[in-house]
Amino acid sequence: MLFEKRVTIIKISKPEQKDINRSLQWFGNSLGLFNLRDKDKSCFRIFIELLKASKAKEPLSSDEIALKLELSRGTVVHHVNKLMSSGMVVREKNKYMLRVENLSELVEEIHKDVSKACKDLRDVAQEIDGCLGL
Repeated sequence: MLFEKRVTIIKISKPEQKDINRSLQWFGNSLGLFNLRDKDKSCFRIFIELLKASKAKEPLSSDEIALKLELSRGTVVHHVNKLMSSGMVVREKNKYMLRVENLSELVEEIHKDVSKACKDLRDVAQEIDGCLGL
């Protein structure tokens, strides 16, 4: 079975001021949670709601998220699927939560995913180099 995770990391200068809202915005931007089409920052707002739910250890359904954020269920499902494909969110009995309890752990998990992907790339590159006599 092929399992695919799509992780986006964007190198952006850290905010100079210590402000929780700016830091969260920077964090979300650095993980590619915003794009130009998401004008009301739905994905980021969903991410924050899931962060709160993970801290409380209470997964949320797409309907619960939609109600809390005044979004359509379709919008929520679209963005939750994006967050699941990145490996940041997991589904548990038709409810969603971050795969870990806090952002530090999330970064560590993403780091492990990226490191594993780079190791696999290096292994295959070495195999190809060997076949090509490089």
